[in-house]
Amino acid sequence: MVLPAVFSLVAEHAELGPAVVASLGRVEERLRTSIAHADPLADTISRHLFDAGGKRIRPLLTILAAHLGRPDRDEVEQAAVVVELTHLATLYHDDVMDSAQFRRGAPSAHQIWGNSVAILAGDLLFARASRLVSDLGGRALAIQASTFERLCLGQLHETVGPAEDEDPVAHYLSVIADKTGSLVAASGQLGAIFAGAEETYVQTMVKYGERIGVAFQLADDVIDVTGARAVSGKTPGTDLREHVPTLPVLLLRRAAAGGDASAVRVLRLVDGDLGSDEALRGAVAAVAEHPATEESWAVARQWADDAVDALAALPDGVVKDALIGFARAVVDRSA
Repeated sequence: MVLPAVFSLVAEHAELGPAVVASLGRVEERLRTSIAHADPLADTISRHLFDAGGKRIRPLLTILAAHLGRPDRDEVEQAAVVVELTHLATLYHDDVMDSAQFRRGAPSAHQIWGNSVAILAGDLLFARASRLVSDLGGRALAIQASTFERLCLGQLHETVGPAEDEDPVAHYLSVIADKTGSLVAASGQLGAIFAGAEETYVQTMVKYGERIGVAFQLADDVIDVTGARAVSGKTPGTDLREHVPTLPVLLLRRAAAGGDASAVRVLRLVDGDLGSDEALRGAVAAVAEHPATEESWAVARQWADDAVDALAALPDGVVKDALIGFARAVVDRSA
């Protein structure tokens, strides 16, 4: 296993680096085993996104948080498997809900097997995660259940949209806190719990994880309209083409409602037919040039700053420094 570049502080540390890499490698093997099915079709579909790769950020946070206590406990790695299985399950469901054509460079599962089969594949992974977390005891089971509830509520609220009297931006931030922040928070929380870390550290990881999860998604929103594909791997304009109401577009609509004529002009492009690559490039360029994009970056940076502030209670050292470095890197991915 090779650690993502954003965790270079960990990778370069003489003791922590090899320990984290070894643990993450064992988690990868346990993931492979946990996903396996005797049924050939179920096995093939369940492995589809696992085999496509991924940075494994959530299990990495579980392992890193465990170094605030006793990281060598078997329960830590089992918890890391649980959070990544849960994440993979949500990707199957999200791609169906969003009609996404690709995931991690591969065709989405529903593009190959259809919506119903893709949803069932996600359900199978949720079932495997539930079986594993049940072995970790009541507190872990409660955290998983609460996280699962928030994941579902986030998707529900995103699908329905904001109420008539609700601020769309506040609604959106609430959605991504549920859909992204909740599982990132659970990842660090479980790692600290099963390492026997102090309860103060456990709660610190909850606050940090929630905030950095939101920051990560907000940064992805902006990357979609800045053309930073070389850095992020994300195809510019995907969200615009699929008319996903991400933060830059929501801020454009707020500006237009306030009388900003330039925002009105940009929205004409955004709300138009983006089927052709030329039309999409025009919309991406127009959104990227509008002040709403820099305002979106500012919001993402504030969430990352708040995540760093949440770490004040942790002891100084490489774990804390690595978490701070990750928070900074999340909002600097276009650099």
